[in-house]
Amino acid sequence: MATLYTQQSNNVTKTFMLMGVFMMFVIAICYYVSWYLDNPAILYIGAVFAMVSSVGSYWYSDKVVLSMTGARQISKEQAPELYNIVENLAITAGLPMPKVFIVEDPSPNAFATGRDPEHAVVAVTTGLLQILDRTELEGVVAHELSHVGNRDMLVMTVAVVLAGFIAIIADFFSRSLMYGGGGRDRDRSPLFLILGIVGIILAPIAAKLMQLAISRKREYLADATGALLTRYPEGLASALEKISNSGIPMRKASHATAHLFISDPYKSDKKGVMEKIGSLFATHPPAADRIRILRGMDTQ
Repeated sequence: MATLYTQQSNNVTKTFMLMGVFMMFVIAICYYVSWYLDNPAILYIGAVFAMVSSVGSYWYSDKVVLSMTGARQISKEQAPELYNIVENLAITAGLPMPKVFIVEDPSPNAFATGRDPEHAVVAVTTGLLQILDRTELEGVVAHELSHVGNRDMLVMTVAVVLAGFIAIIADFFSRSLMYGGGGRDRDRSPLFLILGIVGIILAPIAAKLMQLAISRKREYLADATGALLTRYPEGLASALEKISNSGIPMRKASHATAHLFISDPYKSDKKGVMEKIGSLFATHPPAADRIRILRGMDTQ
């Protein structure tokens, strides 16, 4: 039987392996484009652009997400039970007290954002507060605080920006081929031309799949860390069961922020073969798998 510590360690390792592959993929594409167009500056400009974009997105991510979801900050007097749960679990986790927000939405969901633990935000929907009991709510809050403690905001911001950057590079390269740019003799290197065209088609897809794979691994890790924090995996498992069974999509769902939520805000209900195929393009692992793993964990 897997312990919480084993599950957490496995997910950390897998996440960093995926991030390493992602970074090598970006460097390889930039190198190929700079070589093919005979312009080494592209490699350096691409690296700087990716870094600046990552930092900018990371720094302002909380403001953007809160604005997109319509979340409002609440005080202890406005929602004492929620505030006390967040406060107690933050103390247990050794984290600064995050700001607490509520999203007026009947869909049960929650998310965490912010550039670091000192500027973190935990938000839950009104729908979540209506269907969960205290133990289940503690499991969800612990999951979100785990994202804060594990620095998932940084990891996912970098992944999202790199995926977008690869798409930009692929588009730039395709336009260059279309309009005859580049310093290499294409007539003498048809193989590289073919590889370039294939890369243009597949690179953005592969990058997106890697980004989504990282997102799913971070959810498994936050589940394990959150269960470790409360010492009661069943609380989160029961909450995920209720959330997944609700079937209510969020009113302001966005693909740009979907990976931040504890559950897919679009509430996809694909079954069978379509579920297997769709899982490759999902921001979250199947709820059934998460629940099964949580209920199979040993808290000792």
